[in-house]
Amino acid sequence: MSLYLSTKPFYFQLLRPLKTSQGILESKSGFLIQIQDDNAHIGWGEVAPIEKSELKICESILKEIGNSPTRNQLEKDIGSWPGTLGFGIGAALAELDCLIGSQSTQEWLPSPKSAILLPTDKSPIETLMPILKSNKNQQQKLTFKWKVGNYSNEIEKKLIHDILVILPNECRLRLDVNGGWQRAQAMDWVNNLYLEPKIEWIEQPLPANDIAGLQELSKKMPIALDESLLSTPSLRGTWDSWQIRRPTLEGDPRLLLKTMHKDSRYIAISTSFETGIGLRWVNHFAGLQAKGATPTAPGMAPGWCPVDNLFSANPKLVWKAA
Repeated sequence: MSLYLSTKPFYFQLLRPLKTSQGILESKSGFLIQIQDDNAHIGWGEVAPIEKSELKICESILKEIGNSPTRNQLEKDIGSWPGTLGFGIGAALAELDCLIGSQSTQEWLPSPKSAILLPTDKSPIETLMPILKSNKNQQQKLTFKWKVGNYSNEIEKKLIHDILVILPNECRLRLDVNGGWQRAQAMDWVNNLYLEPKIEWIEQPLPANDIAGLQELSKKMPIALDESLLSTPSLRGTWDSWQIRRPTLEGDPRLLLKTMHKDSRYIAISTSFETGIGLRWVNHFAGLQAKGATPTAPGMAPGWCPVDNLFSANPKLVWKAA
C-alpha cells in the first residue's frame, strides 16, 4: 500500500511552569503527523517528547523515513523507535485502519473528570482552599495531585500535614515524587502515611531503576510507577500496583488499546501536555479506564495548556493552528 507522510512542527508554552524534582517544564514542542493512503483516508499522530534530545532523534528518523514510506517499513521499525515516535506513527496507522475514530465502530471516548494538579509555583494550600470552599455544597469526591520535591523535606512534611487536615474525607490526594527521593526518605514518608485513607498513592517515590526499593515500599501502601514504566517497559506486565500510563510517550498506542480492552485494572491515564491530536487518545484511554474494574480520576492537568485550536478535538484545526 502506498502512503504519503507529512509532518508539521508545533510549539506552545504552558500557562504556568511545572516544577518537579527533576526540573522545570515550561513548554512543549514536537511534530504533528499526517499519513494518507491511496483512497485519501487520513490518519493523524503526534510526536512530542519531554526531552529535547529525544526530539532530535525523532526528527532525524522522520527525515530518513521520508514522505513515501511503505506500510511494511513502518510496521517493521516502529518497535525500535523512541516511544514518542512510535506513538505518533502508530496513532496515525490505527486511525487509517479505522481501529478508532469517526470511521470506526469505536468512536473517541471523552475523559471523565480529572484529578486537579496543584500548581508548583505557589503553596498548594492557596489553591486548595478556594476549590474546597466552592465544592462544599456539591460534596463531590475530588482528587488532587501534588508534586513534591520542590521544597525542603521539613517544609513538605508540614505542608502534607496541613493539606490532610483541611482535605475532606471524601477527597483523595496523590503525591508525585518524580523519582526524587532515596530509600530512607521514602520509607519515612511511607511510615507516616500508610494508614492515611485520603492518600490514594505515592507516585514514583524512588529513581526509575530502583525496582527493589519500589517493591519494598509497595508492601506497605500503594506505590504507582511512572518513569519506571518508560525505562523498563516489561514492568507494565508485572507491576501489580498502580501504573501511571502516559500513552503519547510509551509507544505504539495500538498495544495499549488491546491491553485495555482486556484488562484496565490499576491503570491510571496521565497527560504529557499534548495537542488536540494526542489528547484524543489520552481522553479515550481515560474513558476506557473509567469503564473498568478500578475506575479512578485521570491526570489530565486541566488549566495548564492554552485554549485555542491547537488543542481542538478536530485534527484538521490542530494541523492548521500549528
